[in-house]
Formats: sequence, C-alpha cells, structure tokens
Amino acid sequence: MKDIILFSIPTLIWGSTWLVITFQLGVVDPLVSVFYRFLLAAIILFIYCNIVKMNLKYTAKQHLFMAIQGAFLFGINYWLVYEAEVHLKSGLVAVIFSTIIFLNIFNGLIFLKSKIRLNVLASALIGFVGIILVFKDHILEFNFSSDKSSALILAFLSVVIASLGNITSAYNQRNKLPVVQTNAYGMLYGSLLMLILVFILGKPVNFDISFQYISSLIYLAVFGSIIAFWSYLTLLGKIGADKSAYVMLVFPIIALLLSTMFEEYTWSLFALLGVALITTGNFLMLKKAH
Repeated sequence: MKDIILFSIPTLIWGSTWLVITFQLGVVDPLVSVFYRFLLAAIILFIYCNIVKMNLKYTAKQHLFMAIQGAFLFGINYWLVYEAEVHLKSGLVAVIFSTIIFLNIFNGLIFLKSKIRLNVLASALIGFVGIILVFKDHILEFNFSSDKSSALILAFLSVVIASLGNITSAYNQRNKLPVVQTNAYGMLYGSLLMLILVFILGKPVNFDISFQYISSLIYLAVFGSIIAFWSYLTLLGKIGADKSAYVMLVFPIIALLLSTMFEEYTWSLFALLGVALITTGNFLMLKKAH
C-alpha cells in the first residue's frame, strides 16, 4: 500500500477521535473505558487472525516485547489522555500530543541508533509552528489552575509514553514481528494492564448503556484502534518513527475542523496561516519520505 494512503488513514481517523473521546467521559471512569476499548479491539483482531489463519504462536521473549508495546501504546498513554481531557479541551490535548514527533526523533536516536535527519526536523518544526498558530488562542487562554496543571502534566506524560510505544513497535517490526498479530496481543496485554490498575486503584467497574457511549466505544475500538494503528504502525515500519510521527502534526487540524462544526470554533488569520504552514511542512516531509 502506498505511503500516502497509510499516512491519510490514521490522520483522518485520529483527527476525529479527540472529539469522540469526550463522549466516553462522565459515567464510566476513564481507566475502565480504556480497558473496554482495547479489550474489544483485541477480541475483534483475534477473530480476524483466526479467520484468515494468521500465525499466533510466538516465543516468550516476543510476547514480552508485544506486552511492552501494549502497555505503552494501548494502555497507559490512552488512560492519561482520557484523564487529561476531563479538564482540558480536546484540541489542546491534540496539540500537546503532536509534540511526539520530536520525541520519536530523539528516542529513535537513543534506542534504535537512527540518525537525526535535518530535513525531517526542519519539516517538523515548520508544522509545529503552524499548530501553535492554529491553537494560539487556546494556549493563551490556558489557566494554570490545579486541575488543569495536573491535566497538562498528564498530557505531556502520555506523549512520552506513546513515543516509547512507537519505538517499541519499530523494534518489534525490525525483529520480524507482524503488525496485525503484534497489535492483537499488544491490545490484549494493554487492556489487561488497565484491568489490573482498575482493581489496584479501586475504580468502579460499570458501563454506560447510552447510544452515545456505546457508539463512541465501537468507533474508538474499530477505527481509532484497529484500523488507524494498523495503518500508522505499518507506515512506521516502512519509513521510520520520525517521519511517520508527522501524522501527529496533521491530525490536530482535523480536530480543529470538527471543533468548527460541533463546538463553534472561530477561525482567525493566525489559524489560516498555521494551516498553510502545516500543509507546507507535510508536503516537504512526505516528499522526502519517497
């Protein structure tokens, strides 16, 4: 599959999930909702693997690294994101998460011995400046109350953990672990870790039977988890953690468009200039990737 398609799928899907996550908040504790999301995704993936007769037998060491990927990428980081969105606007969390591209570049250097390519860093900087311009008002209006300060820390911590998950996935693919089966096991291990934390932290295990909660849960499990992660991690394996992470610089724009439609976001000259910069950086990044 062409890189541009692999790039577009998670960009479009994850651009919408920041808003959809807000439909999960309220009745069910965020930790429990993340457990439901990735358990459902894992079940669907294992059914698919069995139908098409994919290999599901791996060594203990391979399971260990799939579990590490699951804990980072399909568990802890999403729990922190959900918690952050309780107190922060989803668009602001999306902006914070977009900084993962820088962490991927430097974590790739540390853990995978990847070289830091100046063109990749320059393109990322152009895109990140664009995002800052787009969300300028959100950032300037941010009030460091205790709840929001804690949420901000959680959001940045989620980025660090997600980047480690990206690097683990790249390592697993280098060691010939297939994306689909690794995601299936990773999502299972990630969900089980969330369940363990539910009991350790004494969170109430309940369920919201409303259409809003159930439909958003299915969307996040099938599209936001299975399809988007398959596309993104496949792209990551092909072009590297630094270039593939540029998805994280583009999806906040999708989140912003949805905010315009559903949350009455007002566009400004700075926002338009920001979109132009992100588009330019995106073009330069993808052009260098081929």
